[in-house]
Amino acid sequence: VEPPQERLVVTGRAGWMGMGRGAGRSALGFWPTLAFLLCSFPAAISPCKILKCNSEFWSATSGSHSPASDDAPEFCAALRTYALCTRRTARTCRGDLAYHSAVHGIEDLMSQHNCSKDGPTSQPRLRTLPPAGDSQERSDSPEICHYEKSFHKHSAAPNYTHCGLFGDPHLRTFTDRFQTCKVQGAWPLIDNNYLNVQVTNTPVLPGSPATATSKLTIIFKNFQECVDQKVYQAEMDELPAAFADGSKNGGDRHGANSLKITEKVSGQHVEIQAKYIGTTIVVRQVGRYLTFAVRMPEEVVNAVEDRDSQGLYLCLRGCPLNQQIDFQAFRASAQGPDARRPVAASPAPAAPETFPYETAVAKCKEKLPVEDLYYQACVFDLLTTGDVNFTLAAYYALEDVKMLHSNKDKLHLYERTRELPGGVAAAGQPLAPQPLLSTLALLALLPVLW
Repeated sequence: VEPPQERLVVTGRAGWMGMGRGAGRSALGFWPTLAFLLCSFPAAISPCKILKCNSEFWSATSGSHSPASDDAPEFCAALRTYALCTRRTARTCRGDLAYHSAVHGIEDLMSQHNCSKDGPTSQPRLRTLPPAGDSQERSDSPEICHYEKSFHKHSAAPNYTHCGLFGDPHLRTFTDRFQTCKVQGAWPLIDNNYLNVQVTNTPVLPGSPATATSKLTIIFKNFQECVDQKVYQAEMDELPAAFADGSKNGGDRHGANSLKITEKVSGQHVEIQAKYIGTTIVVRQVGRYLTFAVRMPEEVVNAVEDRDSQGLYLCLRGCPLNQQIDFQAFRASAQGPDARRPVAASPAPAAPETFPYETAVAKCKEKLPVEDLYYQACVFDLLTTGDVNFTLAAYYALEDVKMLHSNKDKLHLYERTRELPGGVAAAGQPLAPQPLLSTLALLALLPVLW
């Protein structure tokens, strides 16, 4: 069986992000799409040269070259050059998603800027880097590049919320729902007007539904005079301390330091501060896999152009029903008279070298003395993967909650929640429409009961 292909999460045409100061708000999704496509596919793997077209157009229109509203002829010339480049590679790019995204984006931008298809073209220009020591050391950011100062100067402090993903994988949403999911392949964690976050989960063991995060892509979108668009990408055994372009802040704008990346522990712990949107992101590598945690104002969380057509957004909406793993039966069996046989009741097959239940409990108790859902997730992961590093993944996930969550009464969660049809969250109760896993668990225990 061929491995599942990664799915690109590309926003619709109505949500594209424009290039430069002259672009309208309705074009706000193009840069994230373009940046994601540039970072996700090596140009050498295909005769399709669309990434070269994308890169040339980006170089010609971003940063200090970004044309203002009175530079419409120059911008239109760059668009026509871009369109010409896509036409030249059309035959080899017929089935390429990046190519079709670029074509649609060009059409949208030409319409927004009233560009004619006929007219002069321009040669792409190379971006000039800021002088050494300039943007990296600048600290006098304008007020608009500090979220609390600019948006809440005369009002109460903003409400912050938290989302985290760790382990096999376990998801804590912005609304404090806790779910265990399969979500193999590429999935969007966050998708709003300011940033996109996408994770890729791969199987921990061959033939097992247990997955863990092996790749993470974060796209910070252009924001007024504060930051250029920045892309951060981490993979297994590669946790960079800089953005994809080698910088450690928001670029060459006056408020560049309102976006900064800091390495806390080399190769293991990175923190990204986006002060212009009041957001803190923590990325860790624990064992072979990555964990993600974010603190974000509710206003930013809900800043989407069209929420109904947005599609999946795991931190906000949770995992789809068909991707959730129900380990309610696992928890019940672990607490009952047959506690020595919880693996039989687990919805995922045991790894060849799993821990005995008593050992898994003891190891998790060392790091997680409170028997909350993080402790349960730890035990579940040890029994389904046999990888002791998942103990640390659960421990650090809880530590990140302690640092990032604004409500200290909600640090520990005790009831697993699951999204029912109609958007109603159920906590710690059997789910009538989805009894299959519990039924299978009961059947697995029948020989023991007899």
